[in-house]
Amino acid sequence: FPFPYTPYRIQEQFMEALYGALEAGRVGIFESPTGTGKSLSLICGALAWLRDWEEKRRQEEARLLAVGAGGQEALSPQQARPGSADTAGQPDWVTAFVQKKEERDMVDRLKEEQIRRKKREDRLEKIRQNVQLKYAAKRKRCEEDEAKRLLQLSKEALSQGAGEGALDQLDHNEEELILAEYESDDEKKVVSGLEEDDDDLEEEHVTKIYYCSRTHSQLSQFVREVQKSPFGKDTRLVSLGSRQNLCVNEEVRRLGALQLINDRCMEMQKNKHEKKSNEENEGKKRRVSRTVCPFYSFEQMQFLRDEVLVEVKDIEQLVSLGRETKACPYYGSRFAIPAAQLVVLPYQMLLHEPTRNAAGIKLKDQVVIIDEAHNLIDTITCIHSAEVSGSQLCCAHSQLSQYMERYRKHLKAKNLMYIKQILYLLEQFVAMLGGNVNQNPGSQAVSQTGTVLKSINDFLFQSQIDNINLFKVQRYCEKSLISRKLFGFVERYGGPASAVKTNKENQKVAGLQDFLLTLQQGSDKEGDPPVEAEHDQLRTASPLMQIEGFLSALTNANQDGRVILNRQGTVGQSSLKFLLLNPAVHFAKVVEECRAVIIAGGTMQPVADFREQLLCCAGVDPARIMEFSCGHVIPPENILPIILCSGPSNQQLEFTYQTRDLPQMMDETGRILCNLCNVIPGGVVCFFPSYEYEKQVYGHWEKSGLLSRLAARKKIFQEPKKANQVEQVLVEYAKCIKRCSQTGGQMTGALLLSVVGGKMSEGINFSDDLGRCVIMVGMPYPNIKSPELQEKMTWLDKTMPRAGGQAPSRVLIENLCMKAVNQSIGRAIRHQKDFASILLLDHRYARPAIFNKLPQWIRERTQVKPAFGSAFAELRKVRTPCILSC
Repeated sequence: FPFPYTPYRIQEQFMEALYGALEAGRVGIFESPTGTGKSLSLICGALAWLRDWEEKRRQEEARLLAVGAGGQEALSPQQARPGSADTAGQPDWVTAFVQKKEERDMVDRLKEEQIRRKKREDRLEKIRQNVQLKYAAKRKRCEEDEAKRLLQLSKEALSQGAGEGALDQLDHNEEELILAEYESDDEKKVVSGLEEDDDDLEEEHVTKIYYCSRTHSQLSQFVREVQKSPFGKDTRLVSLGSRQNLCVNEEVRRLGALQLINDRCMEMQKNKHEKKSNEENEGKKRRVSRTVCPFYSFEQMQFLRDEVLVEVKDIEQLVSLGRETKACPYYGSRFAIPAAQLVVLPYQMLLHEPTRNAAGIKLKDQVVIIDEAHNLIDTITCIHSAEVSGSQLCCAHSQLSQYMERYRKHLKAKNLMYIKQILYLLEQFVAMLGGNVNQNPGSQAVSQTGTVLKSINDFLFQSQIDNINLFKVQRYCEKSLISRKLFGFVERYGGPASAVKTNKENQKVAGLQDFLLTLQQGSDKEGDPPVEAEHDQLRTASPLMQIEGFLSALTNANQDGRVILNRQGTVGQSSLKFLLLNPAVHFAKVVEECRAVIIAGGTMQPVADFREQLLCCAGVDPARIMEFSCGHVIPPENILPIILCSGPSNQQLEFTYQTRDLPQMMDETGRILCNLCNVIPGGVVCFFPSYEYEKQVYGHWEKSGLLSRLAARKKIFQEPKKANQVEQVLVEYAKCIKRCSQTGGQMTGALLLSVVGGKMSEGINFSDDLGRCVIMVGMPYPNIKSPELQEKMTWLDKTMPRAGGQAPSRVLIENLCMKAVNQSIGRAIRHQKDFASILLLDHRYARPAIFNKLPQWIRERTQVKPAFGSAFAELRKVRTPCILSC
């Protein structure tokens, strides 16, 4: 395998296993601990396979073309034997003719593909060779576009004329709020023609690898690894992202919320592609700058597409290229998909079928690699779940009623019919929460509070909406862009100063204004400027957008999800939530269509969840599933995992919900930390099961004086709840450790109190002195009283077989707990020369069922210590040689 340096043995094993899985078309679960060069192994293993695969295809094509050239003459004698076996069921010459025709068609297809490929390669080579010409062409295009835009604006300014109409007359800005067919503002009919002519866009024969990860920063990091790899120069790579990350039109970017950006962009495309109906009516047109996007030029996007294919670029480079060339990176990158070899994209784009289809991603016979996949099941569940509050439902009803009232005369019958259906749905949803849609949601008290779970069908029947075709309503919302129109309407009339007027002069301004006042009273408690704060909140997204997601979720199959009615103090605080129970239904298509699927991560244990809940439920043949787990690159003596069963005063360590609040348990935890902080240099990270428990323990230590003893050796930091404060805490923590290591003295470093599943248990590295010891207090079991979790447990017990005598629900709870533990303790070792100790404070970790769910590389080095004395001796013994050798 080509590699930028001499690979570790485990990297070679990883690449061999990966190559084998791709070649055999398997579904692989790959685990490679962080710090072992997983990204490079994935890149070099997968791209080496792709290179060999393409070479084999080329050889096969050449052979078929050679056979085809000789075989076409041999067809004539066969054709010259009519009727020789008329009486037989299927004469030989007919069979032969059909076979030869298929072969001929295949040869023709291969020739076409070859021509297309050659055309693309020549074009890209030309771009590589002639950089100056390329930039001159870009500049010329920009100048032409600007001139055309200014000319169009001048024409419109002249033709608009003065004078406002009566109340019923709509001004130009208001026209775009109407749900009706637009007149196109753009004279370029050529756009669609160009797309049809440009056949080199359709290159379905290119076998691709789709690589996806959770965040844009992880994807950018992966692209940088590709750039450094031996494949960096000659791989056609495309980075895909959301409009929020890729849009270069400042007017659209300013909308902020993703849904608004999406809707605005689609509206602009609609205007761009619509045919111009009455050219002479130019005077009545709206301004171009508000309705078409200057970056959506097919010619410019072709240039962008080619440049993307010529050289590997990450999202940031793609955006700056888009600004420079005045081409849309969002659509330009999509045009590059057919010819690309490696497509890099976020989870959501691959796992959500409508998004996948919209992006033009075709998975048939392709390879998918899902990295950082330890949360894959939760991710699929979250993508396909949806929640709406009573406030949002009432607000949407109020806005939509006023919209209908204002534009009733200008709306077509079908539009009115669908708007009435949506209003009825909203009414019924609020009624299910025990409220009335026409009253203030903040002041309507809910009589029966609590949480109720219903099947989809029960919810539809009880809310009396089973007679409405939700698929049609959903399609209407998508096609008509009603939520976008409604947002524009609210933006125009929703401010406290401007009232929505209707023809009835005496009618009181209600609805939206009342709603704003309600929210104003609610936000007073926080001391924010009330109206502005809420007006901003309305600006961020229209509530109807959220509700569309909920309607879409209700179209799932009855057995695959539940509707949760969460009735709180008032209707406004109550909510409806759709919970997906069976993520496999949405993953099934991916594994069915793909040639191979690789699910990879640094900590994939326990893998039973992936195998049973995701793959077997999605109909994957167990023989097709393979697992690969490799060790770590660090020497065995650089890591010391200890399961500690009792503390310094022989108090047994068992942090159950019943015992963890006992003063003696909290004291014992403090004593353990005091002892460790005396001997461990640098940073110590201590994970608690929840924010509440961490706060409780901290308060107890403060009262008992343990905190001041700890603070004498290590400066104490606490993980903040707010995400925007995390970076600051980490910077201070790192500075303190560095300062202590340089100055010496009594203070030996810092202690960071963190929370499992919090901001610091994933994605943040405590390498070297930042994490010389990671401590896990208790076992972070999820809250089994949660209605969502209870429903999931019930569903698993009904649908899954018992594993090893254990109920599937019990296995789920243990797996959720151990996944969280493995993520947290994996923070400490980040590279080959790193060293750390790991302490698991709870005797239950020693139970075989739990112990076996630790990652293999930690499990094989773990020591179980019944008493604190022997564990402490190990810790003191291991520190000196490690510090000297490292």
